[in-house]
Amino acid sequence: MKTSFINGTVLFENKFQNNLIVIVSNNRIDSISRTEQDKQPLDQFKIIDLEGGYLVPGLIDLQLYGTEGNFFGGEPSIQNLEGMENTLIKQGICGFLATIATNIDDIILKAIETAKAFRSKSKGAFLGLHLEGPFLNPKKKEAHPESLIRKAQLKEIEHWLELANGEIKMMTIAPELQDAEVLKLLKDHHVTLSVGHSNASYQEANDFLNNYVTTATHLFNAMPSLHHRDPGLILSIFEKKPFVSIIPDGIHVSYPMIALAKRELGKKLFIITDAVTSSTTGIYKHQKKINHYETPDGILSGSAITLLEGVKNCIKNVGIEPTEAFAMASQIPAEVISLENKLGSIAVGRKANLLWVDKNFELKKVWFTFTE
Repeated sequence: MKTSFINGTVLFENKFQNNLIVIVSNNRIDSISRTEQDKQPLDQFKIIDLEGGYLVPGLIDLQLYGTEGNFFGGEPSIQNLEGMENTLIKQGICGFLATIATNIDDIILKAIETAKAFRSKSKGAFLGLHLEGPFLNPKKKEAHPESLIRKAQLKEIEHWLELANGEIKMMTIAPELQDAEVLKLLKDHHVTLSVGHSNASYQEANDFLNNYVTTATHLFNAMPSLHHRDPGLILSIFEKKPFVSIIPDGIHVSYPMIALAKRELGKKLFIITDAVTSSTTGIYKHQKKINHYETPDGILSGSAITLLEGVKNCIKNVGIEPTEAFAMASQIPAEVISLENKLGSIAVGRKANLLWVDKNFELKKVWFTFTE
């Protein structure tokens, strides 16, 4: 039996629209039409009454390390990856990149092997890996261990790419320290390159942004601040306008600065959680401090928000329009990793990964690849 969503406001064609009926059949969106135009008798459908709430696409998080009890970033096991996926789907995530920060080679290689082994077991929300490091700038290491940060070597990258068989989707690097042949190799293998933990100058950034590097990681964090005599990476980002992620928890970046970034970057700005979880072993011993995580030395090391909470922060605390805020967590990240034709929006023929949120943007229900 087909399912019909009625009595809600649907995020469709880049705007919230009333009086739409969304019909789902065989896990895909079958049709989207105006109430008065739909001639099909509703008694032939299972009806989902949205009660005046919103129907939005499933969300996409391109950078997080784990969920409570499943710290994939520290222990990249199938159990932790499966636990992450199950938890994130319940939170409204239909796509995510499991992230590994700078670590010993054994952890990185284990993450690659785990990703491959989990692929056949995944429900479909796990999209691949994001490697944040170890090819960073030690001057902007933040919570990353300086002893493990290094320059990328071509042979090493070739080995990782061959081993990964396509599971490495994104890498955060300091491009100013890498050889052009390495950047070209990664781009040729369809790895989204993002500048982060970088001390690049304005001119260096102008040279690599929108060339090999199409994205910037957690804007304002782990990069040189704007300065009137040394504009640096941030001004280049504002001018070149690559895709740019930002952490909308009000702690990593203040809300007025998120508003500034949105004004400068428009539809190129998207949100990530950069979420971690408590850990007492391994390199990253994250400790929760009310609403964020720190290392034992007191260095900010990750957020404690869900992506939907980030959307609500953008709406309520930054003043971003709901349409734009949801796009920052769905459509735009899908574009970043070239999946905009499959994920990130509500459209006929797409998989029915849908969220029902109420008028206060609280989650009511998740349909992942249509679980009705």
